Amino acid sequence: MEDTQHTQAAHLKKNPRHQVGIIAGIAAWTVGGFFAAQFLVVGVVRLLVNMGLPVAQMNEALLQTVISAVIYLVAIVIVIGLPWWIRRYKTTREEVGLQRLPEWTELLLAPVGFIAYMITSGIVVWVISQMIPAFNPMQAQQVGFQMISQRHELILAFITLVMVAPFCEELLFRGFLYGKLKKHTKRWIAIIITSVLFGAAHMQWNVSIDTFVLSVFLCLVRDMTKSLWPSIIIHMIKNGIAFYLLFINPMILNTLGS
Repeated sequence: MEDTQHTQAAHLKKNPRHQVGIIAGIAAWTVGGFFAAQFLVVGVVRLLVNMGLPVAQMNEALLQTVISAVIYLVAIVIVIGLPWWIRRYKTTREEVGLQRLPEWTELLLAPVGFIAYMITSGIVVWVISQMIPAFNPMQAQQVGFQMISQRHELILAFITLVMVAPFCEELLFRGFLYGKLKKHTKRWIAIIITSVLFGAAHMQWNVSIDTFVLSVFLCLVRDMTKSLWPSIIIHMIKNGIAFYLLFINPMILNTLGS
């Protein structure tokens, strides 16, 4: 069995065209599954509304939380679950970096990685804004939660944006996508592909540039620790600060914008 696997691996290395096809397939499958989940879930919600069910009468924050959670769940099932169910293409915990609980050194590394990312992202965004006058680095990111003020609404938004989204996005992009890509190509190529796709998935220029830089650091941290947990924690820190600026103290953003 091992001889067969080694023979197949050697064959792939000698066939670069096939290798490129595998890389493109992994990338397309991950991003396609991510957007397919959104399309399916939103389509079902619209169908329920058209059937006369009181979906639109639900609390907006609660509805957005449920929709977001279901989208991420469906995306994970499509991207990771379907290949295993249909072709027995299994993804191990080691491949996605969740083979163990986080260690103390990784918890301490996360703030350092976050600060390094923030400094680098600030420099990159500033350079691009100087080169492209039309580029607006302060454009507000669309996060799906609008006009929330009640405590329970803030809690739901916090759970969705600061806990659920970072974990699921890391599992899909730095876990599955990057974990698979680096088995078939050089690490720096896998980092670039993962980061470009992660940035593009946010569909806003200013956000895409920032998340591209973020993804580069998350991939590097994952390689450094052989674990996905530091990436998840850094992502949570980033989203937690964004949550504070957007919903708790938006006056800071207004001051920066002016």
